[in-house]
Amino acid sequence: MNNEFQWAEEMNCAVTVSDFEGNLIYMNEMSRKTFCKPGETMVGKNMMGCHSERSQGIIKKMLSEGCSNAYTIDKKGVKKLIYQTPWRVNGEVKGLVEISMIIPEDMPHYVRK
Repeated sequence: MNNEFQWAEEMNCAVTVSDFEGNLIYMNEMSRKTFCKPGETMVGKNMMGCHSERSQGIIKKMLSEGCSNAYTIDKKGVKKLIYQTPWRVNGEVKGLVEISMIIPEDMPHYVRK
């Protein structure tokens, strides 16, 4: 395990990190449980083949423009928030981080001033 990502290993959300070419460089425990068969890993594999043409376009845009993407999904009755954002070194986009977390069906929303 890369100690650089130790902070994310036991988080209660899936954390998946790729490099600029789309190669997976880290998956925390929950990410591995979500996307991999038991005992397997996708680290070192390119994520583009796992995405539709539409999703590939969004990934390419995030990498080229440095923008983020967020949405919710409902999968097998479980609602999740997906947040995807570039990670940078000295301001230069080096890859993407995806954080996927289960959210309550009736999650409170607050407006703060």
